[in-house]
Amino acid sequence: MTGTWMQLMAQSWVMAQLTDKAIMLGLVNFAGGIPMLALTMIGGSMADKHDKRTILVVTQIVQIVLACLMGWLVGSGAVQIWHILTVAFLLGISNAFEMPSASALVPELVGRNHVKTAIAIDRAVFHGTRLIGPSLAGYAVARWGASSAFYFNALSYLALIIALLTLKPRPLGSEEEESQRRSGMGDGIRYVRSDKPTLAMISMMAATTVFVFPVMVVMLPLFVKNILHLEAREMGVLMGISGIGSLVGAVGLLTVGSNFRKPLLCCGVFGTVIALTGLSFADRFWTAASFLVLLSLSVSTLIGLSNIIVQERAPGPLRGRVSAIAGLSFFGLLPIAGLGITSLCDAMGMRNGLRVSAAIYLVISIGILVGVIRNVSMHPDEVAQGTKVSPAS
Repeated sequence: MTGTWMQLMAQSWVMAQLTDKAIMLGLVNFAGGIPMLALTMIGGSMADKHDKRTILVVTQIVQIVLACLMGWLVGSGAVQIWHILTVAFLLGISNAFEMPSASALVPELVGRNHVKTAIAIDRAVFHGTRLIGPSLAGYAVARWGASSAFYFNALSYLALIIALLTLKPRPLGSEEEESQRRSGMGDGIRYVRSDKPTLAMISMMAATTVFVFPVMVVMLPLFVKNILHLEAREMGVLMGISGIGSLVGAVGLLTVGSNFRKPLLCCGVFGTVIALTGLSFADRFWTAASFLVLLSLSVSTLIGLSNIIVQERAPGPLRGRVSAIAGLSFFGLLPIAGLGITSLCDAMGMRNGLRVSAAIYLVISIGILVGVIRNVSMHPDEVAQGTKVSPAS
């Protein structure tokens, strides 16, 4: 993940040097998201039917090739916007198969009573590397050029491939479970629609993706360059600092009891709104850094807790497909959201765009939370372990 964060930072910086339009940065996410929208459901079905380890090893090899290609293009000075868009599209195809398998694999490695801890540790590693990756990328870009970050990322995939090869194949389940694994994507959709906590948490992740993540993922390079008037090294440090909040949020989920889940969701929503509003007024490095920490803390808590609830409740034979639907609430919507919020910021100015985004997010999230608080239990003892969705005839 350290390598992945390095590549994301370097790619954003390269794009910021090629264009001053926020919507062009959004197009990169759009190009990567189209395959996710089209293929993630297929990837989820394959994750349930086939060996997740094999799927993951193949996708890692594809991503090594793409990282090396980008490194060569950037290093040779030949890189153009269409190159980045094309590589993003190909990476999106790989991610459509990687994401459901990776998300569904973690709970399979532990017992159901340890799912919460496993996901929290997984998220802690994901966010903890944000403290290192962007800062290393900023240093590497300044010292060796942006291409070095892509080559470091290619090298980092080897560690994951070695780890995957040490895992044993999934043991066969009962005849009924194996039959359910072979059923279609419709079973996963029917399950999500019928389970209110799962549907509520996926809706919360979708709202966060549409109105918050474009600020953190797409527009940060232009915010640093045009609003704060800083360079690549400072951007890398700023991204690393924001990772502090994400790490604290992920680790904090290890200690959260089931009775505190609803209050924590509320705190996450209001923290996100305050942080977005604060960023819209920030004009100094440390002011922006403070609000980015709050934003990343709040979003990490919301997304992490939502994922825990979804994975705790998902029946094993359907977990790949449920993971695919949950993943679409992020990967599938992010490219569309990236175009929407970036266009809004181009039209209104980035500061006004952030304020409008915060206001809309607050209204939608309150609607979801009201439904959760009134009607939905988040207690892990009430997970749908026995939930069975009959395959379509």
